[in-house]
Amino acid sequence: MPEDSSHVPSMVTCTAPVNIAVIKYWGKRDKDLILPVNSSLSVTLHQDQLKTTTTVACCRDFTEDRIWLNGKEEDINQPRLQSCLREIRRLARKRRSDKDSAMDVSGLSYKVHICSNNNFPTAAGLASSAAGYACLVYTLAKLFGVEGELSCVARQGSGSACRSMYGGFVQWKMGERGDGKDSLAEQVEPETHWPELRVLVLVVSADKKAVGSTSGMQTSVETSGLLKYRADSVVPSRMEEMISAIRERDFTAFAELTMKDSNQFHATCLDTYPPIFYLNDVSRRVINLVHCYNRHYGETRVAYTFDAGPNAVIYTLQDHVSEFVQVVRHFFPTDSNGGQFLKGLPVSSTTISDDLKNTIGMEPLPKGISYIISTKAGPGPRVEEDSSHHLLGSDGLPKKTV
Repeated sequence: MPEDSSHVPSMVTCTAPVNIAVIKYWGKRDKDLILPVNSSLSVTLHQDQLKTTTTVACCRDFTEDRIWLNGKEEDINQPRLQSCLREIRRLARKRRSDKDSAMDVSGLSYKVHICSNNNFPTAAGLASSAAGYACLVYTLAKLFGVEGELSCVARQGSGSACRSMYGGFVQWKMGERGDGKDSLAEQVEPETHWPELRVLVLVVSADKKAVGSTSGMQTSVETSGLLKYRADSVVPSRMEEMISAIRERDFTAFAELTMKDSNQFHATCLDTYPPIFYLNDVSRRVINLVHCYNRHYGETRVAYTFDAGPNAVIYTLQDHVSEFVQVVRHFFPTDSNGGQFLKGLPVSSTTISDDLKNTIGMEPLPKGISYIISTKAGPGPRVEEDSSHHLLGSDGLPKKTV
């Protein structure tokens, strides 16, 4: 923290990952504290492919809190954003009070400037809010010297953000307390636990979704009987089975649970009144493609999951990546060259048999998939040590704006 005599902004830049749930979170029992109706479990994706970068600066000369997202200034008074700011400042004051009552706390009253960029489409169903709020909370904590468990703070920005505070395989325990103190994230296994596991994000649409997650899940809570049944009777045992599958690296069990839970989540959306449709025709084609592919081999080699959007996230093992990418290329042909269509981790080229094409038996749909992001499980939030990566200049304003 800067001293009162300093007019130079104190600045920290961090990155945080996207997470994709395999046991879905859908529905809140407390809207203000963002407490879920069921526990959930996710895989943290690698930041080399998908991440949010956030710079936070504070200075005695700043006249107001401000935030820029992807180069555009946004409303700093958004309630969830304010909740995170208030809580980090409260924790920072408490830490200073507990540690040394004589410590200077004047810097905690300084205004902050926040600049955040995603290297993936925002609000398209790729968990941008999870990465964004996890990054915000982590960066604020580093700037203000706050340590310890932060997933409870991130949860107040976006529920699934609590899971992006850890790498690898992460569960969000729903908790039971009314104040939400026991509703927090916990790492099940680190990103190094299952090195053969691979993730392919099939980007069907990068457009902003028609029904946001917050409003959608609230309507589901109010109108869907299936949602209550799912939360009370299905998810508890499914969480135990999923944790066991991950720890044993049992891909068949992991894959089948992942697909069943995705299907039930979207069935809950359909059971909502009026119904919510996050999947589109291309999404349904991908689902059919996966089941036909697995049927051809007589075993579960790939699994799909869809969050609140049409983009498919495919889980598979390293040995099957090349062939499945080629299958996607064949059934969703694109005008893009290989480098534009496939991003992220390199995938070797291969050919697919006529027998496999005939088993799947779908008519190719040109341009159904915009591109594929090839990635794997990765670590939690990190500090950027290189000051050249700051998104804010020495004047506290974004280096780049729209």
